[in-house]
Amino acid sequence: MADKAILQVGDKKIELPIIEGVDGSKAIDISQLLAQTGLTSYDPSLGNTAICKSAITYIDGDKGILRYRGIPIEQFTAQPKPNFVEAAWLLIFGRLPNKAELAEFRQQLIDNELLHEGIKDQFQHIPADAPPMAILSATMNNLACFHKQFLEVEKPEGLVAAAARLISKVRTIAAFSYRRSRGLPFIYPDPGLRYCANFLHMMFSLPYKQYIVTPEIEDALNMIFILHADHEQNCSTSAVRVVGSARANLFASCAAGVSALWGPLHGGANVEVINMLERIYQGGISPEQCIRDAKDKNNSFRLFGFGHRVYRNFDPRAKILKESCDRVLAKMHRQDPLLDIARRLEELALSDPYFVERKLYPNVDFYSGILLRAIGIPTNMFTVCFAIGRLPGWIAQWKEQHDDTSSKILRPRQVYIGAQVTDYVPMEQR
Repeated sequence: MADKAILQVGDKKIELPIIEGVDGSKAIDISQLLAQTGLTSYDPSLGNTAICKSAITYIDGDKGILRYRGIPIEQFTAQPKPNFVEAAWLLIFGRLPNKAELAEFRQQLIDNELLHEGIKDQFQHIPADAPPMAILSATMNNLACFHKQFLEVEKPEGLVAAAARLISKVRTIAAFSYRRSRGLPFIYPDPGLRYCANFLHMMFSLPYKQYIVTPEIEDALNMIFILHADHEQNCSTSAVRVVGSARANLFASCAAGVSALWGPLHGGANVEVINMLERIYQGGISPEQCIRDAKDKNNSFRLFGFGHRVYRNFDPRAKILKESCDRVLAKMHRQDPLLDIARRLEELALSDPYFVERKLYPNVDFYSGILLRAIGIPTNMFTVCFAIGRLPGWIAQWKEQHDDTSSKILRPRQVYIGAQVTDYVPMEQR
């Protein structure tokens, strides 16, 4: 087995080491390319560039495999079902917690679920129509002002405490942002409720009427959070690593992740799916016509929720969410016309050679929006829920990079294509 690659530039040949992953995947180490040749690589979207070595999440896009710390994602749906807090610990600390560790971490979440009154008061100065993701990003950064002891986390117990604060407070911030947008009074956390139920309580309870969380709704939200908890070096995770590489604190790094997730090509994709399904439903367009329009290069119609940058097979998260959609809607005795449209679109696409040959299978965004809608989450909170789920992954990635003594500040190169040397022209001569 070759352990190096040979690159020839003109008459010069250089050897480049080959790094092999535990799954047999290989990468050419070009870290010395510039020093040895004076050349850099050009990879605009970093689609062919590994920016780190990581032991957190593994994806095989061709086979439709997703694993957290080696555990197949499907095992998080089996009985007895793991919960989101357990999955968060697994991602951050590299192993499943024992009973005492999980109980202690849960208690830390309870102890840190309240926001400082100074932060709560700032919500009153935010416009009621402010985007919830803007509120989440700003407030997460603002936590650093009130928890300055965690700006530098060097000891394991410090990281546990900082992680507990972020994972606990993010749901309170999210719920408060929703309440602010509706002009409703803030509902404080209930320490007697579990993580997901507590979030829904803060979202939907009223001072005179407690929101009752049914088991199927709690399980569905728990599953959504778990399925979004990490996904290798995606856009938002890479943003966390870029900011964290400067030794920026955990709050600032995760706030950067929120900002990246806000984009419609990333965390906002499930919103686009719901908007598409609603346009189809309201416009009376048949799923069959949508499929035809999607294949027509001259048609502006775009079919959201199909295909993925990494997966060239069925997104395993989409399979799980589809089953959860069926289960939750059946339990609630609710018929959602958008789900009927989605099912028909999936059926047509999976039997159409155009989609099959291009491996355009339904992805996680295709069903997550429908499930969030069934739970009662408004569309403008979809991406916020994504952020709550993804936060443990961001923390895990930040910690992994922070613990790597060989890591350096990320500083990509460029290929300059601007003007060559020019002269400054005084104002009177322009």
